[in-house]
Amino acid sequence: MKRILKKRIIIPILAGVVFFSTTAFKNDFFEIAKQIEIFTTLFKELNMNYVDDTNPADLMDTAIKSMLEDLDPYTNFMNEQDVEAARINNTGDYTGIGAKIQTLKDKLIVVEPYKDYPADKAGLKAGDEIIKVGNTIVANYKESAGDLLKGTPGSSVEVTFKRQGKTQTATINRAEVEIKAVPYFSMINDKTGYIVLSRFSRKAFEETNYALRDLKAQGAKKMILDLRGNPGGLVNEAINIVNLFVPKGQLVVTTKSKVKKYNRTYLTQRDPIDTEMPLVILIDEKSASASEIVSGALQDLDRAVIVGSRSFGKGLVQRPKELTYGTQIKITISRYYTPSGRCIQALDYWNRNEKGEAVKIDQKNYHEFKTKNGRKVFDGGGVYPDVPMGTYKTSPITTAIVNNNLIFDFATNYYYNHKIENIDGFNLNNQDFSEFKSFLKSNNFSFETDTEKALKKAFETAKKEELNDNIENDYNALISNLEQSKKSVIDENKDFLLKLLTEEIVKRYVYREGLYEYYKTHNTEIKKATDILGNLSTYNGYLQQL
Repeated sequence: MKRILKKRIIIPILAGVVFFSTTAFKNDFFEIAKQIEIFTTLFKELNMNYVDDTNPADLMDTAIKSMLEDLDPYTNFMNEQDVEAARINNTGDYTGIGAKIQTLKDKLIVVEPYKDYPADKAGLKAGDEIIKVGNTIVANYKESAGDLLKGTPGSSVEVTFKRQGKTQTATINRAEVEIKAVPYFSMINDKTGYIVLSRFSRKAFEETNYALRDLKAQGAKKMILDLRGNPGGLVNEAINIVNLFVPKGQLVVTTKSKVKKYNRTYLTQRDPIDTEMPLVILIDEKSASASEIVSGALQDLDRAVIVGSRSFGKGLVQRPKELTYGTQIKITISRYYTPSGRCIQALDYWNRNEKGEAVKIDQKNYHEFKTKNGRKVFDGGGVYPDVPMGTYKTSPITTAIVNNNLIFDFATNYYYNHKIENIDGFNLNNQDFSEFKSFLKSNNFSFETDTEKALKKAFETAKKEELNDNIENDYNALISNLEQSKKSVIDENKDFLLKLLTEEIVKRYVYREGLYEYYKTHNTEIKKATDILGNLSTYNGYLQQL
Protein backbone atom coordinates (compact mmCIF):
# COMPACT_ATOMS: atom_id res chain seq x y z
CA MET A 1 0.00 0.00 0.00
CA LYS A 2 2.89 2.39 0.81
CA ARG A 3 4.28 1.90 -2.70
CA ILE A 4 0.90 2.78 -4.19
CA LEU A 5 0.62 5.82 -1.95
CA LYS A 6 4.11 6.98 -2.90
CA LYS A 7 3.20 6.84 -6.56
CA ARG A 8 -0.08 8.60 -5.91
CA ILE A 9 1.65 11.42 -4.04
CA ILE A 10 4.57 11.91 -6.47
CA ILE A 11 2.32 12.11 -9.52
CA PRO A 12 0.32 15.14 -8.31
CA ILE A 13 3.57 16.89 -7.38
CA LEU A 14 5.08 16.28 -10.83
CA ALA A 15 1.81 17.32 -12.43
CA GLY A 16 1.96 20.47 -10.34
CA VAL A 17 5.38 21.40 -11.78
CA VAL A 18 3.95 21.22 -15.28
CA PHE A 19 0.81 22.98 -14.05
CA PHE A 20 2.76 25.98 -12.79
CA SER A 21 4.83 26.28 -15.96
CA THR A 22 1.82 27.38 -17.99
CA THR A 23 1.38 31.14 -18.29
CA ALA A 24 -2.35 31.06 -17.49
CA PHE A 25 -1.68 30.12 -13.90
CA LYS A 26 1.40 32.23 -13.02
CA ASN A 27 -0.74 34.89 -11.35
CA ASP A 28 -2.19 32.28 -8.98
CA PHE A 29 1.08 30.42 -8.43
CA PHE A 30 1.22 30.78 -4.68
CA GLU A 31 -2.44 29.93 -4.05
CA ILE A 32 -2.30 26.85 -6.32
CA ALA A 33 0.96 25.66 -4.74
CA LYS A 34 -0.52 26.13 -1.27
CA GLN A 35 -3.71 24.17 -2.06
CA ILE A 36 -1.81 21.30 -3.72
CA GLU A 37 0.46 21.03 -0.69
CA ILE A 38 -2.53 20.97 1.65
CA PHE A 39 -4.26 18.32 -0.44
CA THR A 40 -1.11 16.16 -0.79
CA THR A 41 -0.45 16.12 2.96
CA LEU A 42 -4.12 15.47 3.72
CA PHE A 43 -4.24 12.60 1.21
CA LYS A 44 -1.09 11.04 2.70
CA GLU A 45 -2.25 11.32 6.32
CA LEU A 46 -5.70 9.99 5.51
CA ASN A 47 -4.46 6.89 3.70
CA MET A 48 -1.75 6.14 6.26
CA ASN A 49 -3.76 6.68 9.45
CA TYR A 50 -7.44 6.01 8.77
CA VAL A 51 -8.85 3.29 11.07
CA ASP A 52 -9.89 1.01 8.20
CA ASP A 53 -8.18 0.15 4.92
CA THR A 54 -8.70 2.77 2.24
CA ASN A 55 -8.57 2.58 -1.53
CA PRO A 56 -6.42 5.52 -2.72
CA ALA A 57 -7.74 5.26 -6.27
CA ASP A 58 -11.38 5.46 -5.17
CA LEU A 59 -10.67 8.37 -2.83
CA MET A 60 -8.85 10.28 -5.56
CA ASP A 61 -11.65 9.56 -8.03
CA THR A 62 -14.22 10.95 -5.57
CA ALA A 63 -12.06 14.02 -4.88
CA ILE A 64 -11.65 14.80 -8.58
CA LYS A 65 -15.33 14.36 -9.42
CA SER A 66 -16.45 16.43 -6.43
CA MET A 67 -14.11 19.24 -7.45
CA LEU A 68 -15.33 19.27 -11.05
CA GLU A 69 -19.01 19.17 -10.06
CA ASP A 70 -18.66 22.77 -8.87
CA LEU A 71 -17.83 23.88 -12.42
CA ASP A 72 -19.94 22.88 -15.43
CA PRO A 73 -21.11 19.42 -16.59
CA TYR A 74 -18.75 19.45 -19.58
CA THR A 75 -15.50 19.70 -17.62
CA ASN A 76 -14.85 16.03 -16.91
CA PHE A 77 -12.10 13.67 -15.86
CA MET A 78 -11.86 10.77 -18.30
CA ASN A 79 -10.36 7.41 -17.41
CA GLU A 80 -8.99 5.11 -20.10
CA GLN A 81 -12.44 3.74 -20.94
CA ASP A 82 -13.87 7.25 -21.23
CA VAL A 83 -11.00 8.28 -23.51
CA GLU A 84 -11.74 5.32 -25.80
CA ALA A 85 -15.45 6.18 -25.82
CA ALA A 86 -14.58 9.77 -26.81
CA ARG A 87 -12.35 8.48 -29.60
CA ILE A 88 -15.22 6.35 -30.94
CA ASN A 89 -17.57 9.33 -30.75
CA ASN A 90 -15.13 11.53 -32.69
CA THR A 91 -14.16 8.99 -35.34
CA GLY A 92 -17.26 6.80 -35.53
CA ASP A 93 -15.08 3.69 -35.86
CA TYR A 94 -14.61 0.78 -33.46
CA THR A 95 -14.50 -3.00 -33.36
CA GLY A 96 -17.42 -4.82 -31.81
CA ILE A 97 -20.85 -6.32 -32.37
CA GLY A 98 -22.47 -3.28 -34.02
CA ALA A 99 -25.17 -2.35 -31.53
CA LYS A 100 -25.99 0.36 -29.05
CA ILE A 101 -25.80 -1.26 -25.62
CA GLN A 102 -27.01 -0.09 -22.19
CA THR A 103 -25.09 -1.43 -19.20
CA LEU A 104 -27.17 -2.28 -16.15
CA LYS A 105 -26.09 -3.89 -12.88
CA ASP A 106 -26.84 -7.48 -13.87
CA LYS A 107 -27.26 -7.40 -17.65
CA LEU A 108 -26.54 -5.66 -20.92
CA ILE A 109 -29.57 -4.35 -22.82
CA VAL A 110 -29.52 -4.20 -26.61
CA VAL A 111 -30.89 -0.71 -27.24
CA GLU A 112 -30.47 -0.66 -31.00
CA PRO A 113 -28.82 -3.15 -33.36
CA TYR A 114 -27.29 -1.45 -36.40
CA LYS A 115 -28.61 -2.78 -39.67
CA ASP A 116 -26.42 -5.44 -41.35
CA TYR A 117 -23.79 -5.37 -38.60
CA PRO A 118 -22.80 -8.46 -36.54
CA ALA A 119 -25.46 -8.23 -33.79
CA ASP A 120 -28.19 -7.78 -36.41
CA LYS A 121 -26.87 -10.67 -38.53
CA ALA A 122 -26.81 -12.88 -35.42
CA GLY A 123 -30.48 -12.12 -34.83
CA LEU A 124 -30.29 -9.83 -31.78
CA LYS A 125 -33.17 -7.40 -31.35
CA ALA A 126 -33.72 -4.23 -29.34
CA GLY A 127 -34.83 -5.21 -25.86
CA ASP A 128 -32.76 -8.40 -25.66
CA GLU A 129 -31.14 -8.76 -22.21
CA ILE A 130 -27.62 -10.20 -22.44
CA ILE A 131 -26.91 -12.05 -19.20
CA LYS A 132 -23.78 -13.97 -20.20
CA VAL A 133 -20.88 -13.25 -22.58
CA GLY A 134 -18.79 -16.34 -23.30
CA ASN A 135 -18.35 -17.96 -19.92
CA THR A 136 -18.69 -14.71 -17.99
CA ILE A 137 -21.93 -13.95 -16.17
CA VAL A 138 -22.59 -10.24 -16.54
CA ALA A 139 -23.99 -9.91 -13.00
CA ASN A 140 -20.71 -11.21 -11.56
CA TYR A 141 -18.44 -9.01 -13.69
CA LYS A 142 -16.99 -6.15 -11.67
CA GLU A 143 -15.53 -4.07 -14.52
CA SER A 144 -17.37 -2.42 -17.42
CA ALA A 145 -19.43 -5.33 -18.77
CA GLY A 146 -19.78 -3.69 -22.18
CA ASP A 147 -16.06 -4.34 -22.76
CA LEU A 148 -16.82 -8.08 -22.88
CA LEU A 149 -18.39 -7.57 -26.30
CA LYS A 150 -15.28 -5.94 -27.78
CA GLY A 151 -12.56 -7.90 -29.54
CA THR A 152 -10.49 -8.21 -32.68
CA PRO A 153 -12.24 -8.17 -36.08
CA GLY A 154 -13.27 -11.66 -37.13
CA SER A 155 -13.27 -13.07 -33.60
CA SER A 156 -16.51 -14.58 -32.32
CA VAL A 157 -18.31 -14.41 -29.02
CA GLU A 158 -21.28 -16.38 -27.75
CA VAL A 159 -23.89 -14.46 -25.83
CA THR A 160 -26.74 -15.77 -23.71
CA PHE A 161 -29.73 -13.47 -23.60
CA LYS A 162 -33.34 -13.27 -22.51
CA ARG A 163 -36.10 -12.31 -24.91
CA GLN A 164 -39.66 -12.04 -23.66
CA GLY A 165 -38.79 -14.27 -20.70
CA LYS A 166 -37.11 -17.01 -22.77
CA THR A 167 -33.35 -17.68 -22.64
CA GLN A 168 -31.53 -18.00 -25.96
CA THR A 169 -27.95 -18.03 -27.26
CA ALA A 170 -26.31 -16.50 -30.32
CA THR A 171 -22.81 -16.46 -31.76
CA ILE A 172 -21.69 -13.02 -32.96
CA ASN A 173 -18.73 -12.50 -35.27
CA ARG A 174 -17.12 -9.19 -34.37
CA ALA A 175 -16.27 -6.69 -37.11
CA GLU A 176 -15.14 -3.15 -37.76
CA VAL A 177 -18.11 -0.88 -37.07
CA GLU A 178 -18.55 2.53 -38.65
CA ILE A 179 -21.11 4.86 -37.08
CA LYS A 180 -22.06 7.26 -39.84
CA ALA A 181 -22.33 10.98 -39.21
CA VAL A 182 -24.89 11.10 -42.04
CA PRO A 183 -26.98 7.96 -41.52
CA TYR A 184 -29.53 8.90 -44.20
CA PHE A 185 -30.08 11.14 -47.21
CA SER A 186 -32.54 11.03 -50.08
CA MET A 187 -34.87 13.08 -52.25
CA ILE A 188 -38.19 14.12 -50.71
CA ASN A 189 -39.61 15.16 -54.07
CA ASP A 190 -38.13 15.85 -57.50
CA LYS A 191 -36.64 19.19 -56.38
CA THR A 192 -35.97 18.80 -52.65
CA GLY A 193 -33.16 16.88 -50.97
CA TYR A 194 -33.07 15.74 -47.34
CA ILE A 195 -29.89 15.12 -45.30
CA VAL A 196 -29.78 13.82 -41.73
CA LEU A 197 -26.63 14.83 -39.84
CA SER A 198 -26.64 13.00 -36.50
CA ARG A 199 -23.16 13.82 -35.11
CA PHE A 200 -20.16 16.05 -35.75
CA SER A 201 -17.50 13.34 -35.90
CA ARG A 202 -14.36 13.57 -38.03
CA LYS A 203 -16.37 12.32 -41.02
CA ALA A 204 -19.24 14.80 -40.68
CA PHE A 205 -18.07 17.22 -43.38
CA GLU A 206 -16.94 14.45 -45.71
CA GLU A 207 -20.26 12.62 -45.51
CA THR A 208 -22.40 15.79 -45.69
CA ASN A 209 -20.38 16.99 -48.67
CA TYR A 210 -20.95 13.65 -50.42
CA ALA A 211 -24.67 13.63 -49.65
CA LEU A 212 -25.12 17.21 -50.90
CA ARG A 213 -23.28 16.54 -54.18
CA ASP A 214 -25.17 13.29 -54.71
CA LEU A 215 -28.57 14.90 -54.18
CA LYS A 216 -27.69 17.81 -56.47
CA ALA A 217 -26.75 15.25 -59.11
CA GLN A 218 -30.22 13.71 -58.62
CA GLY A 219 -31.80 17.09 -59.35
CA ALA A 220 -32.09 18.71 -55.91
CA LYS A 221 -32.57 22.48 -56.16
CA LYS A 222 -33.54 22.92 -52.49
CA MET A 223 -32.26 21.26 -49.33
CA ILE A 224 -33.35 20.28 -45.81
CA LEU A 225 -30.57 19.62 -43.30
CA ASP A 226 -31.88 17.79 -40.23
CA LEU A 227 -29.89 18.51 -37.04
CA ARG A 228 -32.56 17.35 -34.60
CA GLY A 229 -31.14 15.26 -31.79
CA ASN A 230 -27.58 16.07 -32.85
CA PRO A 231 -25.56 16.69 -29.64
CA GLY A 232 -22.61 18.29 -31.44
CA GLY A 233 -18.95 17.34 -31.64
CA LEU A 234 -15.98 18.81 -33.46
CA VAL A 235 -16.01 22.58 -34.12
CA ASN A 236 -13.93 22.36 -37.31
CA GLU A 237 -16.46 19.97 -38.83
CA ALA A 238 -19.23 22.46 -38.09
CA ILE A 239 -17.31 25.27 -39.78
CA ASN A 240 -16.64 23.15 -42.86
CA ILE A 241 -20.33 22.23 -43.11
CA VAL A 242 -21.36 25.90 -42.95
CA ASN A 243 -18.76 26.44 -45.69
CA LEU A 244 -20.76 24.16 -48.01
CA PHE A 245 -23.35 26.92 -48.26
CA VAL A 246 -21.40 30.19 -47.77
CA PRO A 247 -18.38 31.71 -49.54
CA LYS A 248 -14.74 31.27 -48.59
CA GLY A 249 -13.50 33.79 -46.01
CA GLN A 250 -16.81 34.12 -44.17
CA LEU A 251 -16.76 34.47 -40.36
CA VAL A 252 -18.56 31.49 -38.77
CA VAL A 253 -17.71 31.54 -35.09
CA THR A 254 -15.47 33.31 -32.58
CA THR A 255 -14.20 31.83 -29.32
CA LYS A 256 -13.21 33.89 -26.27
CA SER A 257 -11.20 32.62 -23.32
CA LYS A 258 -9.09 33.88 -20.43
CA VAL A 259 -6.19 32.05 -22.10
CA LYS A 260 -5.09 34.20 -25.03
CA LYS A 261 -4.17 31.32 -27.36
CA TYR A 262 -7.75 30.01 -27.20
CA ASN A 263 -9.16 33.28 -28.55
CA ARG A 264 -9.88 32.22 -32.10
CA THR A 265 -11.73 33.53 -35.13
CA TYR A 266 -12.90 30.81 -37.48
CA LEU A 267 -13.39 31.67 -41.14
CA THR A 268 -14.47 29.39 -43.97
CA GLN A 269 -11.44 28.04 -45.84
CA ARG A 270 -12.93 26.31 -48.90
CA ASP A 271 -14.87 27.06 -52.03
CA PRO A 272 -18.57 26.37 -51.32
CA ILE A 273 -20.81 23.88 -53.10
CA ASP A 274 -23.86 26.13 -53.43
CA THR A 275 -24.43 29.63 -52.00
CA GLU A 276 -27.85 30.15 -53.62
CA MET A 277 -29.76 26.91 -52.98
CA PRO A 278 -32.75 27.55 -50.64
CA LEU A 279 -31.97 25.82 -47.35
CA VAL A 280 -33.98 24.85 -44.27
CA ILE A 281 -32.32 23.65 -41.06
CA LEU A 282 -34.33 21.51 -38.64
CA ILE A 283 -33.42 21.78 -34.93
CA ASP A 284 -34.93 20.73 -31.60
CA GLU A 285 -34.18 20.90 -27.89
CA LYS A 286 -31.50 18.20 -28.28
CA SER A 287 -29.60 20.06 -31.00
CA ALA A 288 -26.51 21.31 -29.17
CA SER A 289 -23.00 22.70 -29.47
CA ALA A 290 -21.72 22.21 -33.04
CA SER A 291 -25.35 21.88 -34.21
CA GLU A 292 -25.96 25.34 -32.78
CA ILE A 293 -22.84 26.71 -34.45
CA VAL A 294 -24.17 25.55 -37.82
CA SER A 295 -27.79 26.64 -37.30
CA GLY A 296 -26.82 29.86 -35.51
CA ALA A 297 -24.28 30.89 -38.14
CA LEU A 298 -26.57 30.15 -41.09
CA GLN A 299 -29.36 32.04 -39.33
CA ASP A 300 -27.12 35.05 -38.61
CA LEU A 301 -25.95 35.07 -42.23
CA ASP A 302 -29.58 34.80 -43.47
CA ARG A 303 -28.49 31.76 -45.44
CA ALA A 304 -31.13 29.35 -44.09
CA VAL A 305 -34.56 29.31 -42.53
CA ILE A 306 -34.50 27.56 -39.14
CA VAL A 307 -37.53 25.36 -38.36
CA GLY A 308 -38.34 23.46 -35.17
CA SER A 309 -37.99 24.12 -31.45
CA ARG A 310 -35.45 26.13 -29.48
CA SER A 311 -32.08 24.37 -29.39
CA PHE A 312 -30.33 23.17 -26.23
CA GLY A 313 -28.21 26.25 -25.58
CA LYS A 314 -24.61 25.09 -25.19
CA GLY A 315 -22.30 27.99 -25.92
CA LEU A 316 -19.19 26.48 -24.34
CA VAL A 317 -16.15 24.90 -25.99
CA GLN A 318 -14.16 22.01 -24.48
CA ARG A 319 -10.67 20.72 -25.18
CA PRO A 320 -9.17 17.44 -23.91
CA LYS A 321 -5.84 17.63 -22.04
CA GLU A 322 -3.74 14.50 -21.62
CA LEU A 323 -2.87 13.41 -18.10
CA THR A 324 -0.89 10.39 -16.89
CA TYR A 325 -1.71 6.67 -17.34
CA GLY A 326 -3.84 7.22 -20.44
CA THR A 327 -6.33 9.52 -18.70
CA GLN A 328 -7.50 12.94 -19.79
CA ILE A 329 -9.39 15.92 -18.52
CA LYS A 330 -11.85 17.62 -20.83
CA ILE A 331 -11.87 21.29 -19.87
CA THR A 332 -14.24 24.08 -20.83
CA ILE A 333 -11.76 26.58 -22.27
CA SER A 334 -13.93 29.22 -23.93
CA ARG A 335 -17.33 30.50 -24.95
CA TYR A 336 -18.25 30.74 -28.62
CA TYR A 337 -20.06 33.50 -30.46
CA THR A 338 -21.97 33.32 -33.76
CA PRO A 339 -21.34 35.86 -36.56
CA SER A 340 -23.82 38.37 -35.09
CA GLY A 341 -21.86 38.30 -31.81
CA ARG A 342 -24.29 36.33 -29.66
CA CYS A 343 -23.48 33.52 -27.23
CA ILE A 344 -26.37 31.09 -27.03
CA GLN A 345 -25.42 29.55 -23.63
CA ALA A 346 -28.72 28.91 -21.82
CA LEU A 347 -27.66 27.77 -18.33
CA ASP A 348 -25.64 29.81 -15.84
CA TYR A 349 -23.32 27.41 -14.01
CA TRP A 350 -21.48 30.17 -12.20
CA ASN A 351 -24.40 31.84 -10.38
CA ARG A 352 -26.42 28.92 -9.06
CA ASN A 353 -29.62 28.93 -6.98
CA GLU A 354 -29.83 28.08 -3.29
CA LYS A 355 -29.99 24.36 -4.13
CA GLY A 356 -26.72 24.59 -6.04
CA GLU A 357 -28.49 24.08 -9.38
CA ALA A 358 -27.59 25.90 -12.58
CA VAL A 359 -30.40 28.22 -13.62
CA LYS A 360 -31.63 29.29 -17.03
CA ILE A 361 -30.68 32.80 -18.04
CA ASP A 362 -33.78 34.95 -17.56
CA GLN A 363 -35.31 36.06 -20.85
CA LYS A 364 -35.38 39.66 -19.62
CA ASN A 365 -31.57 39.48 -19.58
CA TYR A 366 -31.28 38.39 -23.21
CA HIS A 367 -29.45 40.80 -25.52
CA GLU A 368 -30.56 41.69 -29.02
CA PHE A 369 -28.34 41.15 -32.07
CA LYS A 370 -28.90 41.59 -35.78
CA THR A 371 -28.52 39.16 -38.67
CA LYS A 372 -26.90 40.15 -41.96
CA ASN A 373 -30.28 41.41 -43.23
CA GLY A 374 -31.04 43.20 -39.96
CA ARG A 375 -33.39 40.61 -38.43
CA LYS A 376 -33.50 40.46 -34.63
CA VAL A 377 -31.89 37.48 -32.90
CA PHE A 378 -31.09 36.99 -29.22
CA ASP A 379 -28.47 35.35 -27.02
CA GLY A 380 -28.90 33.44 -23.77
CA GLY A 381 -31.30 30.68 -24.73
CA GLY A 382 -30.10 28.53 -27.58
CA VAL A 383 -30.99 29.16 -31.23
CA TYR A 384 -34.61 30.23 -31.54
CA PRO A 385 -36.09 29.04 -34.85
CA ASP A 386 -37.52 31.35 -37.49
CA VAL A 387 -40.49 28.99 -37.66
CA PRO A 388 -41.21 27.60 -34.17
CA MET A 389 -42.99 24.25 -34.08
CA GLY A 390 -42.73 20.81 -32.51
CA THR A 391 -42.23 22.26 -29.04
CA TYR A 392 -43.37 20.01 -26.21
CA LYS A 393 -43.44 21.26 -22.64
CA THR A 394 -42.35 18.13 -20.83
CA SER A 395 -42.94 17.56 -17.14
CA PRO A 396 -40.88 15.77 -14.48
CA ILE A 397 -43.36 12.88 -14.72
CA THR A 398 -42.85 12.33 -18.45
CA THR A 399 -39.10 12.67 -17.96
CA ALA A 400 -39.31 9.94 -15.31
CA ILE A 401 -41.25 7.72 -17.74
CA VAL A 402 -38.46 8.06 -20.30
CA ASN A 403 -35.64 7.64 -17.76
CA ASN A 404 -37.22 4.46 -16.41
CA ASN A 405 -37.09 2.96 -19.94
CA LEU A 406 -40.88 2.57 -20.04
CA ILE A 407 -41.14 3.97 -23.58
CA PHE A 408 -38.45 1.49 -24.64
CA ASP A 409 -40.04 -1.47 -22.81
CA PHE A 410 -43.52 -0.76 -24.18
CA ALA A 411 -42.09 -0.62 -27.71
CA THR A 412 -40.41 -4.00 -27.14
CA ASN A 413 -43.71 -5.60 -26.07
CA TYR A 414 -45.57 -3.90 -28.92
CA TYR A 415 -43.14 -5.31 -31.48
CA TYR A 416 -43.64 -8.88 -30.30
CA ASN A 417 -47.43 -8.54 -30.11
CA HIS A 418 -48.12 -6.79 -33.42
CA LYS A 419 -47.25 -7.86 -36.94
CA ILE A 420 -46.98 -4.79 -39.17
CA GLU A 421 -46.48 -5.38 -42.88
CA ASN A 422 -46.49 -1.75 -44.08
CA ILE A 423 -44.85 0.61 -41.61
CA ASP A 424 -45.67 3.64 -43.76
CA GLY A 425 -49.31 3.32 -42.72
CA PHE A 426 -48.47 2.99 -39.02
CA ASN A 427 -50.05 5.38 -36.53
CA LEU A 428 -50.75 4.97 -32.83
CA ASN A 429 -54.32 5.71 -31.73
CA ASN A 430 -56.25 6.42 -28.52
CA GLN A 431 -56.55 2.71 -27.76
CA ASP A 432 -52.77 2.35 -27.99
CA PHE A 433 -52.35 5.23 -25.56
CA SER A 434 -54.78 3.64 -23.13
CA GLU A 435 -52.74 0.44 -23.35
CA PHE A 436 -49.60 2.43 -22.62
CA LYS A 437 -51.15 3.91 -19.47
CA SER A 438 -52.18 0.41 -18.39
CA PHE A 439 -48.60 -0.68 -19.05
CA LEU A 440 -47.33 2.05 -16.74
CA LYS A 441 -49.70 0.86 -14.03
CA SER A 442 -48.81 -2.82 -14.45
CA ASN A 443 -45.11 -1.93 -14.19
CA ASN A 444 -45.76 -0.10 -10.91
CA PHE A 445 -44.64 3.22 -12.30
CA SER A 446 -44.62 5.73 -9.52
CA PHE A 447 -43.20 9.22 -9.34
CA GLU A 448 -43.06 11.32 -6.23
CA THR A 449 -43.35 15.01 -7.02
CA ASP A 450 -41.58 17.72 -5.06
CA THR A 451 -45.03 18.77 -3.83
CA GLU A 452 -45.65 15.30 -2.39
CA LYS A 453 -42.25 15.26 -0.74
CA ALA A 454 -42.92 18.64 0.89
CA LEU A 455 -46.36 17.54 2.09
CA LYS A 456 -45.01 14.30 3.54
CA LYS A 457 -42.26 16.17 5.33
CA ALA A 458 -44.80 18.62 6.76
CA PHE A 459 -47.08 15.78 7.86
CA GLU A 460 -44.18 13.96 9.58
CA THR A 461 -43.41 17.19 11.44
CA ALA A 462 -47.08 17.47 12.42
CA LYS A 463 -46.96 13.94 13.85
CA LYS A 464 -43.93 14.79 15.94
CA GLU A 465 -45.75 17.84 17.25
CA GLU A 466 -48.90 15.72 17.80
CA LEU A 467 -50.95 17.88 15.45
CA ASN A 468 -51.70 15.17 12.90
CA ASP A 469 -55.19 14.28 14.25
CA ASN A 470 -56.57 17.57 13.01
CA ILE A 471 -55.00 17.53 9.56
CA GLU A 472 -54.74 13.85 8.61
CA ASN A 473 -57.96 13.83 6.56
CA ASP A 474 -56.93 16.96 4.71
CA TYR A 475 -53.49 15.50 4.10
CA ASN A 476 -54.91 12.27 2.66
CA ALA A 477 -57.27 14.27 0.44
CA LEU A 478 -54.37 16.33 -0.88
CA ILE A 479 -52.30 13.25 -1.66
CA SER A 480 -55.28 11.68 -3.43
CA ASN A 481 -55.81 14.83 -5.49
CA LEU A 482 -52.13 14.88 -6.40
CA GLU A 483 -52.38 11.31 -7.70
CA GLN A 484 -55.24 12.38 -9.96
CA SER A 485 -53.23 15.40 -11.09
CA LYS A 486 -50.31 13.17 -12.05
CA LYS A 487 -52.63 11.06 -14.22
CA SER A 488 -53.90 14.24 -15.84
CA VAL A 489 -50.33 15.36 -16.60
CA ILE A 490 -49.74 12.12 -18.51
CA ASP A 491 -52.85 12.83 -20.59
CA GLU A 492 -51.75 16.43 -21.14
CA ASN A 493 -48.45 15.11 -22.55
CA LYS A 494 -50.17 12.58 -24.79
CA ASP A 495 -48.83 14.01 -28.07
CA PHE A 496 -45.25 14.06 -26.78
CA LEU A 497 -45.44 10.51 -25.42
CA LEU A 498 -47.07 9.19 -28.61
CA LYS A 499 -44.29 10.81 -30.65
CA LEU A 500 -41.62 9.02 -28.59
CA LEU A 501 -43.51 5.73 -28.72
CA THR A 502 -43.99 5.98 -32.49
CA GLU A 503 -40.30 6.62 -33.13
CA GLU A 504 -39.21 3.75 -30.89
CA ILE A 505 -41.70 1.30 -32.40
CA VAL A 506 -40.93 2.21 -36.02
CA LYS A 507 -37.21 1.53 -35.41
CA ARG A 508 -38.07 -1.99 -34.23
CA TYR A 509 -39.52 -2.88 -37.61
CA VAL A 510 -37.37 -0.95 -40.10
CA TYR A 511 -34.24 0.18 -38.19
CA ARG A 512 -33.14 3.80 -37.90
CA GLU A 513 -32.84 4.17 -41.68
CA GLY A 514 -36.49 3.21 -41.98
CA LEU A 515 -37.43 5.76 -39.33
CA TYR A 516 -35.98 8.55 -41.49
CA GLU A 517 -37.94 7.21 -44.45
CA TYR A 518 -41.06 7.21 -42.27
CA TYR A 519 -40.33 10.82 -41.24
CA LYS A 520 -40.41 11.97 -44.86
CA THR A 521 -44.16 11.38 -45.13
CA HIS A 522 -45.28 11.68 -41.50
CA ASN A 523 -43.14 14.28 -39.73
CA THR A 524 -44.79 17.70 -39.40
CA GLU A 525 -41.50 19.64 -39.30
CA ILE A 526 -40.32 18.04 -42.55
CA LYS A 527 -43.69 18.75 -44.16
CA LYS A 528 -43.45 22.39 -43.06
CA ALA A 529 -39.89 22.68 -44.35
CA THR A 530 -40.97 21.22 -47.69
CA ASP A 531 -43.85 23.69 -47.92
CA ILE A 532 -41.54 26.65 -47.17
CA LEU A 533 -39.07 25.54 -49.83
CA GLY A 534 -41.93 25.02 -52.27
CA ASN A 535 -42.73 28.75 -52.28
CA LEU A 536 -39.73 31.00 -52.93
CA SER A 537 -41.50 34.20 -51.81
CA THR A 538 -42.43 32.54 -48.51
CA TYR A 539 -38.87 31.32 -48.06
CA ASN A 540 -37.37 34.74 -48.80
CA GLY A 541 -39.94 36.39 -46.55
CA TYR A 542 -38.53 34.64 -43.50
CA LEU A 543 -35.05 35.99 -44.29
CA GLN A 544 -36.03 39.63 -44.70
CA GLN A 545 -36.08 42.27 -41.96
CA LEU A 546 -39.52 42.65 -40.42
